[in-house]
Amino acid sequence: MSEEVKKPTRKTKAAKKAEYESIKEQVEQLEKQLLELKTKAKELDADLNPAPKKDAECPSQCLTCADCRVKACFNNEAEKYPSFCLTTAVNKKLLQKAKDIYLTNDTDKKLALTAAYVEGNFYGKYTRVQETIEFIKQYGAKKVGVATCVGLLNEASVFCKLLKKHGIEYYTVGCKIGAIEKSEIGIPKENTLTKGEKFESMCNPIMQAKVLNAQKTDLNIVIGLCVGHDALFMRYAKAPSTILVVKDRVTGHNPVVPLYTAGGIYSKI
Repeated sequence: MSEEVKKPTRKTKAAKKAEYESIKEQVEQLEKQLLELKTKAKELDADLNPAPKKDAECPSQCLTCADCRVKACFNNEAEKYPSFCLTTAVNKKLLQKAKDIYLTNDTDKKLALTAAYVEGNFYGKYTRVQETIEFIKQYGAKKVGVATCVGLLNEASVFCKLLKKHGIEYYTVGCKIGAIEKSEIGIPKENTLTKGEKFESMCNPIMQAKVLNAQKTDLNIVIGLCVGHDALFMRYAKAPSTILVVKDRVTGHNPVVPLYTAGGIYSKI
């Protein structure tokens, strides 16, 4: 007699419910373990890769481009951007607005393209003087304004001779134009070079700008205006302005010297 085939026993509703509860419990335990592992991994990641402080946590100074040693933005190497990179956090709308200005504003587009031409062809080959003359030519300026410190009139004179040699018209204005005594605008004598012992003309960058505006210059060159006076000049000059010389009597007009020697003689700055 052949053996009878046993039919599989059908699970009761109670058995199915018990199995469901058991599986549910296992899932909950696994989820709990997974959450614990994720938490632990996050803690380890925070220790290994500390996040930059948020604005609310660093009201005085947060990490910016000055703290970057990667410069991945040069070639858009996204995988190398630091966590605080300003490029990755840039306001897309503002970025597009800036790009639109380059494309739609004739003056700004011309300045950008001319600057790119000089950089692309003469970077590391020409001195700043040569680059400036080449920029003037490529920009097509018909008349160039020169706003100079009177203490650098000799240097300005040499530069203007070079402009003349290259067929460039110029108009130069010294910073003491008008010879207004410093006290007339409220500068106290203790903040003057002679401490009030004799007449001392104030630097007058606003007047320099107004004179060059009246001359209808197409481009202005700044030579050695004092810190802050250059800012005033640029605020009131109508034509675009570029700086040729930054005055620094102590370093022979080479203001980066203290930056190069910040770990040595200038460590107490």
